Amino acid sequence: MKQVYFDNAATTQMRNEVVECMTKVMINNFGNASSSHSYGRSSKSIIETSRKAIASYFNVSASEIVFTSGGTEADNLVLRSAVRDLGVNEIITSKIEHHAILHTIDQLVSEYGILVKYVDVKSNGHIDYSHLETLFDTSKKQLVSLMHINNEIGSKLDIKRVADLCNANQVLFHSDTVQSVGHYKLDLQDIPIDFLAASAHKFHGPKGVGFAFIRKNSGIKGSIYGGEQERGYRAGTESIHNIVGLEEALRLSYKNLVRESDYILTIKNYFIERLVKAFPNVTFNGSSAIEDESTYTLVSVCLPIAPEKASLLQFQLDLKGIACSRGSACQSGSSKSSHVLSEILDDEHLNRPSVRFSFSTYNTKEEVDYVIETLREFVES
Repeated sequence: MKQVYFDNAATTQMRNEVVECMTKVMINNFGNASSSHSYGRSSKSIIETSRKAIASYFNVSASEIVFTSGGTEADNLVLRSAVRDLGVNEIITSKIEHHAILHTIDQLVSEYGILVKYVDVKSNGHIDYSHLETLFDTSKKQLVSLMHINNEIGSKLDIKRVADLCNANQVLFHSDTVQSVGHYKLDLQDIPIDFLAASAHKFHGPKGVGFAFIRKNSGIKGSIYGGEQERGYRAGTESIHNIVGLEEALRLSYKNLVRESDYILTIKNYFIERLVKAFPNVTFNGSSAIEDESTYTLVSVCLPIAPEKASLLQFQLDLKGIACSRGSACQSGSSKSSHVLSEILDDEHLNRPSVRFSFSTYNTKEEVDYVIETLREFVES
C-alpha cells in the first residue's frame, strides 16, 4: 500500500542529518551538564554553543533563549509567569488560538481571576486589527497572545504590526510561533515582541524539545523548580541530544529555506489546482488557499461530500495510507467541532467534512495525484 504523509503541521519527519548529529552526541557526550568534571563541561559547552547558534537566527542574545520540552511548555511558562510574577491582570487573545494558549488562559482565570478579551476574527481567519486597538486599556496590566501562523487554517498574523501596536501602547506581546519558526525568518530586533514559543518537531527536529524567547529584563520567572538549569527558568537535567537536534534542524531549515519553501509552495498550489479540477464545488477554509494570506505549508479543505459519507472519509484515507488531519466533528465522531472552524464557518460548511493537508520538502506531486485520485474514488463510489 502506498504511504503518503500530508500531516506535517502535526509533526514532521526528522532529517537524516539531525538523527546523525543526535546519535553522535548520545554516544560521545553523555555527561551531565551540571557536573564540574570534563564530561559535564563538555556537555555544557555543547548546550551553550547550540543556544548561541539558535539566538543568532533571531538576532537576539543567547541569554534570551530558554530550552523547554516544546511549544506547550513555553506557552505555559510565559503566560503563567506573566500573571503570577509580572502582575498581568488582563489577557487579549483570539478564539482561534491553539489550545496550549486557550486552556492555559482558562486555568489562569480559574486560579487568579484575570480578565480575558477576545479580538474579533474575520471569516477569512484573520484578526480584526482595528478591533484589537480598541481593546488596549492603560488602566490594566495587559498581555496580548496571538499566534503567528494558525495551525488549522494557516492564516498569517501581521506579527510586526501587532508587535508595534503593543509596544506603542505599553502592552506585553507573546506569540505562539510553533508553526512559523523554521519556516519563516523572524528578526526580533525589528519585531519588538516580548515572548515567543517554538517546537523542534515542526521543522524536522526531534520531539520533546523547544524553546521560549524571553526578552531580557522582562521579569519572567521559572515554573519548574529544582536545580539552576536554564538560569532558573526550567529546572531539570538538560536533554543535550535533543537540544543539539533542535539546533541542527533549525540550521538546515534556514539554510535551505528559499529552495524548500518555493518547492513546498509548488506542491501546495498543485494540490489546490488538482482538487479544484476534481471537485469544482470544493471550498477552502479561511484564506488557506490564498498565497499572500496563508502559510505555504498547509491548506484546509471543506469537501462537498454528502453527510452520510462524510463519517467514513478519514477512515478511507487512512485505509489508503494517507495521513492528514480532520477539521470538523462530522468526520471525527466528536461531539465538538473544531473551535477554529466554528469561529469562521457558517452552519452549512461546518457540517461538511473539513480536512487539513500539510506539506513538507519530502512530499511530491505524485503523492498529490494519488490523494486526489483516492478522494475522487471515494466520492464517486
